[in-house]
Amino acid sequence: MPAPPANGHPMIALVIDDMGVDRKRSDRAVLLPAGVTLSFMSYAAEVADQAHKAHARGHELLEHVPMQPQNDAVDAGPGVLTVGMSDERVRAQLLSDLSQIDGIVGINNHMGSRFTEWEPGMKAVMAVLKERGLIWFDSRTTAKTVGTAQAREAGVPTVERNVFIDDEDDPAAIAAELADAERIARRHGFAVAIGHPRDATLETLTRWLPTLEAKGLTLVPLSAVVRVTMIAEK
Repeated sequence: MPAPPANGHPMIALVIDDMGVDRKRSDRAVLLPAGVTLSFMSYAAEVADQAHKAHARGHELLEHVPMQPQNDAVDAGPGVLTVGMSDERVRAQLLSDLSQIDGIVGINNHMGSRFTEWEPGMKAVMAVLKERGLIWFDSRTTAKTVGTAQAREAGVPTVERNVFIDDEDDPAAIAAELADAERIARRHGFAVAIGHPRDATLETLTRWLPTLEAKGLTLVPLSAVVRVTMIAEK
């Protein structure tokens, strides 16, 4: 989606992922300003229709792809990418995921603290993204992720999140994380934050988003930050 002119102001990209499973709260997230990027679960019911409606309201779209977490007792959902899969199985599952939604600009990992540390699997993921011209957005569920390094090696546009805004489902904690995103944006020129379609998050964002312009900050789709990072790396 087109980004508003930043005019030299620091940029904030806000991604709401886990979209599509909780229909009521996902529908509320779609009502947020169009500059918010939405990442839909690959396995959500009627996900193509949900994503189409979000795109029609001006939201840039990602696909939230389930990947294996460190804790095997945690269910990442249907179609999860797991350590030990062959390149062919990773490719087939990812292509199946990508067939669920039209109009995405890239993917990010749902969970994945184990899979994103596994170099062979991430290489296979990047091969598909390179073919499709898609972004890899690393949710950074582990400090040991090799996602960004593998994306750069494969020539896949990439960016990492800076802040999880709602690890604590509490308005005060969410507001504090958003303030941290503001500080990062001012320091580095941009910041990328992730949140989820939860009541406290949506209510806090409804109050916070209208304040950005007065603070000299610009809300942009994720792809705008990716462009800036690609230029900086050249």
